Formats: sequence, C-alpha cells, structure tokens
Amino acid sequence: MKTGIVILNYNDYENTIKMVHQIKDYKCLSKIVIVDNHSSDESVEKIKPLTNKRIVLLESKDNKGYAYGNNLGLKYLEKETECELAIISNPDVEVEESVIEELILDMKKNEDISFLGPKILEYGRITKGWKLPSYFVEMLSTVNLLHRFSFHFQKYPDDYYQERLCKVEVLHGCFFMARLKDFKKVGYFDPNTFLYYEENIIGHKAKDKGLFSYVDTTLSVNHLGSKTVQKNLRKVRKYKAIKKSMFYYEKEYNHLNPIGMFFLKVIYYISLFFAYLTFWI
Repeated sequence: MKTGIVILNYNDYENTIKMVHQIKDYKCLSKIVIVDNHSSDESVEKIKPLTNKRIVLLESKDNKGYAYGNNLGLKYLEKETECELAIISNPDVEVEESVIEELILDMKKNEDISFLGPKILEYGRITKGWKLPSYFVEMLSTVNLLHRFSFHFQKYPDDYYQERLCKVEVLHGCFFMARLKDFKKVGYFDPNTFLYYEENIIGHKAKDKGLFSYVDTTLSVNHLGSKTVQKNLRKVRKYKAIKKSMFYYEKEYNHLNPIGMFFLKVIYYISLFFAYLTFWI
C-alpha cells in the first residue's frame, strides 16, 4: 500500500531537516510532504534544498494552526498522489523504517482499522492511546495543580493491552497512520482549533462514523518532547490555548449544555487568575 507522510513545520527547521534525513531513504514511503505553517524564521529557505520528486514542500500562506496545516498535506496526498495511507508526524519524532513497515502490514491484514499508532515514548513514559475525556475529566483538567492528575482517568488499565493490536478511542497525535479514505470520511482535522484537542476531535468523529482506532503494542517511536510548542508558547498562553480548544470541543462535539459550560468557564477563569500570579508571561 502506497504511503505518504506529512510533517508539519513551524519555526523548527532543525528538527524537520533531521527527520527528513532520517526517513528520506525509507522504501516504504512513497511521498514525504513537509508543510511549512508560515514560519517566521528561515525555515523555508533551509528546507527547500531537500525537495525533489519524492519530497515536497508546501507553504501555508497563514499560520492557522496544527489542524489546518496538516490538512494541507493530507489533501495533497489525497489529490496529487496514489497513496492509500497517510502518516501524521511531528518533526521531533524518531522512527525506524521497520516500525512503519509493520504498521503498513497491520493495515493490510486488518481492514477494520482506520487509524493506527505505535506506542509513544516521551518524557520517560509510554503512551498507548487513551479514552475520550468525560465532563469530570474536563473539570479536573481545568483546575490548577490538579490538572496533571486528570489524564489518569483517561488511561486504559495496564492489563487492557494484552493483544498486539488494541482498540482505543484516541491516538497520540505526534505520530499515527490512517487510511486516507477514512480521514476524508471524518472531514480531516477540524481547522477551527488552532492547537490542542485535535486527537480527541478525530477520535470523536471516528467513533461517530463507526471507524476504529488501534495501537500496535509491539511497536514504538520516540517523541523528543513537543519542542516546537515549548519554544513558541509560554505556560499561561499554552493553558489558554488548551482551554480554548476544550471549550470548542465540548460545545461542538459533546453538545455540552449552557450550565455545564458555565461551570467549566468559572473554574477556568479562577485558575487563569492564579496562573497569572504564579507564571511569568
């Protein structure tokens, strides 16, 4: 199955170039699409020399966020190539060719898989996918200091991952594979979010369409740690971006009632007040 990969770059040409050099000779990849999300540094000039018939650079006229930028790459693969599979990858990911080959083989053997990811190694921990957030989780994640514990309630128990292929509701967005026809069925990424919650939205839309996401527990990639986000967003700005996307997700996808939204926003503004007191912006 012909496979393309989309790498979204924003002011991070060092990692993007490093990744392209890592994967440019992988025979399992038919097309490498780099999308520059209107970088304000010299990313385009640095990346252009890498391009050839197999490596394409798309330049977004505006920086409209993670979803919009990745959609440019996905739609290019769908319209301009014969690829059946697409990989979405952050530039700060290390992946072996054998991992991609095994993911492709999983897709060939299992037609019910629409979205597929490996284990993600980052920050000294392993992520294998998670459950869609409940209202309780959203409330907890909005509270200062308690937010770090909220993800515990989205995790599957350790004994859930007994099989090689395990069904999950949400895959980590830093690296995963999808059938292009199924990405098209869910309307690609939702461009109304600038950053964060893209994974939950895709998981929600896939579930609504009766499409399934799996994680291959025998495969892994190394995520170096969201360096692009860390160097472009400080703590309070990051918190505000996450919660803006959360409110959109709850309103548009969970159809949260006004009372529920009111309490979420009250907790948000209280937490934001204390964040301004404790973090330098």
